[in-house]
Amino acid sequence: MRGLDASVLGIFLFVLCGVGSFLLGRHFSRGWRERRRAKEQAAARARESRQQRRARERRERPR
Repeated sequence: MRGLDASVLGIFLFVLCGVGSFLLGRHFSRGWRERRRAKEQAAARARESRQQRRARERRERPR
């Protein structure tokens, strides 16, 4: 390790661990985000009026 300074190696390991942590967190939070999104959509649908619900159902209906 004559060519690499210890601080350069430390910074490299720090960046590598940071990127790995970011990717792992993003991967494992995917299910939580989907559940939260579904819950928010259900709450939004519960608040909408009959007219809004029918308009949304017409938009979502396949042609």
